[in-house]
Amino acid sequence: MAAHTPTIALVAGESSGDQLGAALVEGLRERYPGARFCGIGGQRMQAAGVEAWWDSEELAVMGLFEVLGHLPRLLRLRRELRRRLLAAEPDVFVGIDAPDFNLGLEIKLRRAGIRTVHYVSPTVWAWREGRVRKIRRAADLVLCLFPFEPDFYAGHGVSATYVGHPMATQIEPDHDAGAARAALGLNPEATTVALLPGSRASEVELLAEPMIGAATLLRERRPGLQFVSAMANDRTQAIFERALQGSERAKVTLIQNRPRQVMAAADVVLCASGTATLETMLVNRPMVMAYRLTLPTYLMAKHLKLIRPQHFALPNILAGEALVPELMQDEANAEALAREASRWLDNPEEATTLRRRFDELHQRLRRDAGEGAAAAVADLVSRDGAA
Repeated sequence: MAAHTPTIALVAGESSGDQLGAALVEGLRERYPGARFCGIGGQRMQAAGVEAWWDSEELAVMGLFEVLGHLPRLLRLRRELRRRLLAAEPDVFVGIDAPDFNLGLEIKLRRAGIRTVHYVSPTVWAWREGRVRKIRRAADLVLCLFPFEPDFYAGHGVSATYVGHPMATQIEPDHDAGAARAALGLNPEATTVALLPGSRASEVELLAEPMIGAATLLRERRPGLQFVSAMANDRTQAIFERALQGSERAKVTLIQNRPRQVMAAADVVLCASGTATLETMLVNRPMVMAYRLTLPTYLMAKHLKLIRPQHFALPNILAGEALVPELMQDEANAEALAREASRWLDNPEEATTLRRRFDELHQRLRRDAGEGAAAAVADLVSRDGAA
């Protein structure tokens, strides 16, 4: 019977989705030792036993305009993938993140009678709430990383369950900034500001200049400060180094592939929006969030009412209040970043209070996300004799 050997199809985009997918497959393998796993995955999913028809790197294209050049290829890939999935007749399909690619695919598979799961809720609660109608058509179940998301979906008639965020169990609060500084070759005793301009080239292009400008202003006002910046790869480092030219006073140490250690070394972090704000919260450091879009994308987002007036930094969303400053678009300038960073440095009592709140939020997120996701998918597989 299929109950003993189900076929489970998965599609993951980028390394974060690959990591979630691998943990999910491991949890499902314990329940279904003979199951077949197939679809699109990266190195971790393939190591977990997924038969990867394409690698996750095929989907790693981001941005409203950047994706246009890859659109014909992605549409061809999705058509071929849909054909193979319909032929494989999986017991369930799990789309992991990559909503622009996965949601349309899920709609077509669901219409063909295949049960569908979308793992990682798109940020419809922050950006495109209208997209929730598409999710309702696409997914039998949404697996959520944050505890506030299922209530949002319930209000829109979408079945959703909270499985926890894997980072909350992977990351421990780091209270020894001096040790982190020493490990990075920095002065262990110096007050330190970390710059996290983002992991994508487009983010770094927009945030490098104001962050470096903030570092210059802070150093003028506080000569003893030291600065360190986390670089995602050679490409983002080259962009950041170009922005540093002519800003010798900033004196920023660049570190590749160790973002959490860079966060841990800091007394305050200037960071791009998104996952970096969550990681900084889990490492337990005061932060200032900066968010910028290219002007055409920003104007289009405003025109289409994609930007909604509420919190953007994940700690603020989780807390339901403004715990950390959010500087958006033109507000994300050197002077404002320096001012907000100085506020944390000048008010250690406020920073201590913030860290206590971060600890509380961290505990709320702690659970075995891979196991929770596997249990929810297994329940869907077994419903109504589907398996």
